[in-house]
Amino acid sequence: MSEPISRWTTVETIGRGVRAAPALRTGFGLTLALAMVGAGGRVTIPILIQQAIDRGFRKDDVQVDVVALLAGIALVVIAIASLAQRTAVARLGRRSEEALYGLRVRLFEHIHRLSIADHTEERKGALVARVTSDVETLAQFFQWGGLAWLLDGTLMLMVAGVMLSYDWVLALVAFAIAAPLGYVLRRVQSHLGRAYDKSRTTNAEVMTQISETIEGAETLRAYDATQEYAHRVEAASHERANAYIRAGTIGAFLFPSGEVFSVFTVAGVVTVGLLRGPSSGLTAGAMVGFLFLTYRFLEPIAEFTEVLDQTQTAVAGMRRVLGVLEIPIGPPEPDQPQILPAGPLAVSLDRVDFSYRTRGDEDEPPVLLGVTAHIPAGQQVAIVGETGSGKTTLGRLIARLADPTAGTVSVGGISLTRVANEDLRNRLTVVPQEPFLFEGTIAANLSFAHPNLSLADLERSIDVLDLRDWLDTLPDGINTEVGSRGSQLSAGERQLVALIRASLVDPAVLVLDEATSSVDALTEVRLARALERLASGRTTIAIAHRLSTAARADRVLVLHHGRLVDDGPHLELVQRGGVYARMYEAWVASTTVA
Repeated sequence: MSEPISRWTTVETIGRGVRAAPALRTGFGLTLALAMVGAGGRVTIPILIQQAIDRGFRKDDVQVDVVALLAGIALVVIAIASLAQRTAVARLGRRSEEALYGLRVRLFEHIHRLSIADHTEERKGALVARVTSDVETLAQFFQWGGLAWLLDGTLMLMVAGVMLSYDWVLALVAFAIAAPLGYVLRRVQSHLGRAYDKSRTTNAEVMTQISETIEGAETLRAYDATQEYAHRVEAASHERANAYIRAGTIGAFLFPSGEVFSVFTVAGVVTVGLLRGPSSGLTAGAMVGFLFLTYRFLEPIAEFTEVLDQTQTAVAGMRRVLGVLEIPIGPPEPDQPQILPAGPLAVSLDRVDFSYRTRGDEDEPPVLLGVTAHIPAGQQVAIVGETGSGKTTLGRLIARLADPTAGTVSVGGISLTRVANEDLRNRLTVVPQEPFLFEGTIAANLSFAHPNLSLADLERSIDVLDLRDWLDTLPDGINTEVGSRGSQLSAGERQLVALIRASLVDPAVLVLDEATSSVDALTEVRLARALERLASGRTTIAIAHRLSTAARADRVLVLHHGRLVDDGPHLELVQRGGVYARMYEAWVASTTVA
């Protein structure tokens, strides 16, 4: 899966992020105006201090009424500024949460709409990291960093303007001494950005390794390979730790650099102010007020040294999120879909090629080459071939989980690229080799396929497939808990649930990825019995890993290195010789030995 993240600068990434989360733009003008009012209140206080010193304190007495009036004005200004700033913070926080909610939902939906060609290259842990930790990074940024940019950014601009109006010479001195800080920050920022990009990548790798190790715990124990995979997790975690330490070290350099420049700036302003003396027209009150303004100007800079750290983390996360959203969904919906005809549906393959995409712009070597076949409506076909021959990929293309690189796949005489996804899913159902069951009861795992069906309807579907004898063996019948990913059922029982679920859709075309693999003899009999009933009157395409499945089919399609090399009934292909005959002879020999 190619993610176009390296070509985006920080500014471009932020711009794309704002466009991807439109809630951030809603009412932003009012939020900015309120932030400016809040910043204006903070700028007003040094001005009032200056006025109190220059007008309230004389050589021989103190003008109490003047000082009291200015103090009263200061209280009113502080109250108004605080209210405005609090409102701005609340508005930004609310809009940020709305934007993150929308972004998380959009990202989640987008991932589920990606082609299988993309999913095979992006492992689960990395995708989970994008929806969870990468978006969470943005949430943490908006909780503090986003507020700092809004509030402190407006404060800096307003303070700079007031400083220039007070004394442009001292203002330029302050700006000149503080200016190198921007250069330092910019230099460090580029290194920090690369460091955080690396840290986010290693974080996704750790999640992938942990996810695979936990999900495969049973297999690892069976082969005593736990230690080996633990070392992999340890290595990935070590790389992640090094990446975060490097990013943290670079970030730690930013904070003291801000403090150093703050000290130099204040010292420079005081020195120049004293050297110029009263002859410059700068009063004592103005000098004190200017120093307060200088601190007001430097406060955000010092905080920005910390905010930049978090901003780079957020930008790195946003790049990865946007990288996923940039991947074209697949297969895309047609602009003007055609409706599949009623009744049984034929399936046609016309010179079909397919290649999986790499992380670059080029495709991998073709998995399928020039596959052409016509499967009449109601025919039961088995697709066989050695491992890597492309049979599972062909099944995915027929189900339109991906589109061919070249050629056409048609159902009912209509190219799948012209069929709406909802229409296709109502007429074509896939039963994968490893059916996924959600935690809950068998009934819950059946009902989501057809939410309007009652419990009695679900029971009847089980009777139709002649699986009552199996259901009666379960402790709670249809209300038996299946566990996480169906772990409390055997592999064969999970396949039985998947077949019942497929029957509820009542599809015209059924695609089975060897629903009879890895099961005991009794369950295989039940599966075969259920399949016979389910396939009756339907176009059935079985991706067969066992040749016993091919022997029961009306017709066998044989793939070899991505090409269709044999096509015909089982007995005819056995007698004809060729790839299928050799496969059958090897299978018979292996079963005889067993």
